[in-house]
Amino acid sequence: MSILDVKIINDYIRTITDGWEQGWHERNGGNLTYRMTKDEVAACRPYFTEGGAWVEMGVSAAHLGGEYFLTTGSGKFFRNVCLDPVHNIGIVEINPEGNAWRIVWGLEGGARPTSEFPSHFMNHAVRVKATNGACRVIYHAHPANIIAMTYTTPLTAKAFTRALWQSATECPVVFPGGVGVVPWMVPGGADIALATSKEMETYEAAVWAHHGLFCSGPDLDITFGLMHTIEKAAEIYNLVLATGGGKILATISDENLRAIAKEFGVTLREEFLDN
Repeated sequence: MSILDVKIINDYIRTITDGWEQGWHERNGGNLTYRMTKDEVAACRPYFTEGGAWVEMGVSAAHLGGEYFLTTGSGKFFRNVCLDPVHNIGIVEINPEGNAWRIVWGLEGGARPTSEFPSHFMNHAVRVKATNGACRVIYHAHPANIIAMTYTTPLTAKAFTRALWQSATECPVVFPGGVGVVPWMVPGGADIALATSKEMETYEAAVWAHHGLFCSGPDLDITFGLMHTIEKAAEIYNLVLATGGGKILATISDENLRAIAKEFGVTLREEFLDN
């Protein structure tokens, strides 16, 4: 037995591999963090080290003090995770104050958690509160079609949500609350972490203009599925604009969207509907 036989570690690696195979993670692009359950921590604890020095994050969330997170490594390539997990992913412990981390497994050879860890941590903090503790996953990727939309669509939550809802029937069911939008900012610091977490107080997904997409969810499958659904809808939207010369001749109406919501028992964000 090794830690690589623990189910959550296998599921985490599979999600990373799936994202690579979708083409969402060029070079060292993207990152994935998962807030572990107590049982998962217990299953992995026999393989933990003593832990290194605490590293301050520049952001804090006291209600996440003492939590453990699976994280991808800074500068690491998603394509290499399944080949060499211990050098490309790791588990970090959060200190009791909720403002610093230390590595307890993996990230060997001097590796560190993803440079976007402060953004992930703050998004976990707000999504845990927004979902009464249900949210466990924050996933950031670079899907080409949603990035392309940020060059042609007004950078507002309403504009993006309507375009996506109307591009695929499943969208209002999968994300009835819509998606947020963060204007372009330099990645990796506290500013973009705070801006993204502000959007994630309301939305379970946020588009980073000209950069990528942040998604959250209660488990790896649902979060990956949210990312996949948004990106596929963006692909359809871009194809429609390209083949139609920028004109949309037919679409899913607001009446249709309300009918979908009623049939599937979800509540749409009404302010994003026009009539």
